[in-house]
Amino acid sequence: MEKLIIPAVSLFLALGSVATAQTATVTVPGEVRTYVLEQKTPSATFEGELAVGTALPETVEIHTIPDQPEYGYVIVNDKRVLVNPKTRTVVEIVQ
Repeated sequence: MEKLIIPAVSLFLALGSVATAQTATVTVPGEVRTYVLEQKTPSATFEGELAVGTALPETVEIHTIPDQPEYGYVIVNDKRVLVNPKTRTVVEIVQ
């Protein structure tokens, strides 16, 4: 019985750390937010819930941010959204 408990506890702890890593918050530099707030890009329409972690479809054009290749932005449903351009996932809803 002891041989089963130890692996089960190890698995539980390992899975718990994976779940924690997925919910970690990203610290976005202030100049990135400022840049996005200043842009006059037209708003795209997105059907569904817009939240951190949502993957945007290929039909939504992601705009680049100068000198910040790890961030992109888009205005979706009149909300300014920071996006990871590689994965197309929402990093932060700025407005």
